Amino acid sequence: MSVDSLVGQLKHGLDAPICLTWELTYACNLACVHCLSSSGQRDPRELSTDEAKAVLDELHDLQVFYINIGGGEPMVRRDFFELVEYAIGRGIGVKFSTNGAYIDAEKARRLTAMDYLDIQISLDGTDAATNDAVRGTGSYDLAIRAMDHLRDAGFVERNGPFKISVVITRHNVDQLDEFKALADSYGAQLRVTRLRPSGRGADTWHELHPTNAQQRQIYDWLMANGENVLTGDSFFHLNALGDSLPGLNMCGAGRVVCLIDPIGDVYACPFVIHDEFKAGSVRDEGGFSKVWKQSDLFLELREPQSAGACASCGSWNACQGGCMAAKFFTGLPLDGPDPECVGGDADEALAAVNAALTPKPAMDHSKPVALTRKLIPVSAG
Repeated sequence: MSVDSLVGQLKHGLDAPICLTWELTYACNLACVHCLSSSGQRDPRELSTDEAKAVLDELHDLQVFYINIGGGEPMVRRDFFELVEYAIGRGIGVKFSTNGAYIDAEKARRLTAMDYLDIQISLDGTDAATNDAVRGTGSYDLAIRAMDHLRDAGFVERNGPFKISVVITRHNVDQLDEFKALADSYGAQLRVTRLRPSGRGADTWHELHPTNAQQRQIYDWLMANGENVLTGDSFFHLNALGDSLPGLNMCGAGRVVCLIDPIGDVYACPFVIHDEFKAGSVRDEGGFSKVWKQSDLFLELREPQSAGACASCGSWNACQGGCMAAKFFTGLPLDGPDPECVGGDADEALAAVNAALTPKPAMDHSKPVALTRKLIPVSAG
């Protein structure tokens, strides 16, 4: 089957999500300025251990291959290991994202002993100054320490490479080679993802997102290194620059991906935590299965999508109009160009957006402390 025919099939949706992200908690020890879920404080409505296990039973019955666990910081939950072990016992592989704060030597050994487990350590700079400006003072050292513990526990030898997960901003674009070298030094794999204006990122996106020139820089780097670097299909909007990047060229929201949040609400993707993209709840009658298979939102997203304002652009087939979440939270129409359109087709529309009227994330669990970090200034080149 060709890639184009596979993408065509996936756009109509599958019986179960290929990539299901489950944020176990909004609690977090950090306060990253680009946090897509505005995490910080635990929500008292969080799914209980028994409720979470019931969802895992459903996912097993749906034959979900693996889940992405995130947060917040998922290891904050006291039942974290219990839930991970339960998922693996039900034949569901687990990939979890962590800032590394809770991976000490003992936990590294425990994680290494598990089967079907992958770990992503979040890091947004190859030095403390770049990383900590975004993720908070001391967060660089926490991440490096966690990777040291995983290395010493023999994680890579037993389970394969853990991942170093990087959100690309205008402040760390020039460090891509250094990120790759860092991953290689641990026998790890680099994963780079796109900054979205979701959660607290809605307030920092205009200051953090790569410039147009840097978008070209990212594209060129991925063309040269992409076969050995994971992207999660974050950058398909850059395909308008030339040959397509490795991976699927599509938005998978509600088709092959979705998000379960800590209180059981199901959203079209991890980047659109907003009522307009909420499909239901695992606590509703019929549970997750009914939401995935029958929700009006997901069925609508699986219908053929119009090129809209991009119909006259010769690059639409290449970039597919870009990211739905990026458009939504910057106030652009969903059938319009991506706010980071490499052809500049969104620039005029962005300039005309009334920031006060742009959609806001559904919930804010940020800790009641003002974020006072000053981001590193970069020219707009």
